[in-house]
Amino acid sequence: MSAPAPERDPGLQPERTRLAWRRTTLSCTVAAVLAGKAALHSGTAAGFAVVCLCGLLWSGFLAVAQRRICALASAPPGSPPRLSPRHAASATLCTVALAVCAAALLF
Repeated sequence: MSAPAPERDPGLQPERTRLAWRRTTLSCTVAAVLAGKAALHSGTAAGFAVVCLCGLLWSGFLAVAQRRICALASAPPGSPPRLSPRHAASATLCTVALAVCAAALLF
């Protein structure tokens, strides 16, 4: 005789997803701030251009993350909306490009 399946709490998965978006946003913020610090120490025009690019990428990721967090918060319990491929690609592109820019300033 099998035991009944435990009930699923539909509120946990969207909460974990929201927290993951917040952590990733924090990581992007740290990378952008470190890139700015490296550019201030180098003092070159190219460094400042890369910092501006990092700021734009950070802003783009922040916009995508905020949109996703708001979508999760406004969805009815148990049915979080899917992340569109366009938003997923935007978030991935911003994250990877920000990491590349920050690494370029370090070397």
